[in-house]
Amino acid sequence: MASPTKHIIIFISIFTLFVLSCADSSEVLVTKKLRGGKRVCTKGWECSTFSEYCCNDTISDYFQTYQFENLFSKRNSPVAHAVGFWDYRSFITAAAVYQPIGFGTTGGKLMGQKEVAAFLGHVGSKTSCGYGVATGGPLAWGLCYNREMSPSQSYCDDSYKFTYPCAPGADYYGRGAIPIYWNFNYGATGDALKVDLLNHPEYIEQNATLAFQAAIWRWMTPVRKGQPTAHEIFVGTWKPTKNDTLSNRIPGFGTTMNVLYGDSVCGQGDIDSMNNIISHYLYYLDLLGVGREQAGSGDVLTCAEQKAFNPSSTSSSASS
Repeated sequence: MASPTKHIIIFISIFTLFVLSCADSSEVLVTKKLRGGKRVCTKGWECSTFSEYCCNDTISDYFQTYQFENLFSKRNSPVAHAVGFWDYRSFITAAAVYQPIGFGTTGGKLMGQKEVAAFLGHVGSKTSCGYGVATGGPLAWGLCYNREMSPSQSYCDDSYKFTYPCAPGADYYGRGAIPIYWNFNYGATGDALKVDLLNHPEYIEQNATLAFQAAIWRWMTPVRKGQPTAHEIFVGTWKPTKNDTLSNRIPGFGTTMNVLYGDSVCGQGDIDSMNNIISHYLYYLDLLGVGREQAGSGDVLTCAEQKAFNPSSTSSSASS
């Protein structure tokens, strides 16, 4: 008699094959209805929850496998450190969880393309092993890593021992598409994704879909209560307060760096770490056929003169 575990594995395998076969299908059933006077839709497996956002183009409508390959063309080179790990299916499967709440589906096709380029610009810059004279150029090497290669510490903050205590033997070094550091960040991400990342942080470097899902969750979720998400900042649904204006924080790509990384990147002037993220975003806009001219003016792109949402002494950003 087969064990329950074997039945679960078989079910997951069948479901995965179903999802992937649906992803390859050119026929997508769109279901529409009115809810509260507003039109809401579902759109196949990729946008399966009734939502106003699902009435728009989904990510696979405008971002396909060959474009993913173009953006990350060197990720499977022999010298890369995560060969065979990252792929388009993992990204699109992870994105499907968040498309019904607006990831890549807010606004029209152009805004969707820009948001995907912006999100992946962060991902590419944070996982790159490119350098100035690298083959294909330094911006072609995103998704080279899925983990920090030489951790300097275990990233265990014992002040969280009552909420997110460090597990014996666990190391909380950077892992993922937008790398997660520290026990409290693994704990909070795991709570949201319903995965025990506090006791098993290694899951992030073992499952590309989970790694992308964790990064998109960070993009779609406030770092602190009352603060905007990177998504809201980018698509323009965030309305800055007077304090934001005085701190030079405005809607656009630049402020997504602020809310994600704080003063490790922002408020430091024209530094390389900030410019590297911007360069990946602009490069991806060009490769997607959108064009970097759609990125906006310099003040929208930069955070060089912004005050951090979360100064380093109190920051809990994913990449701090």
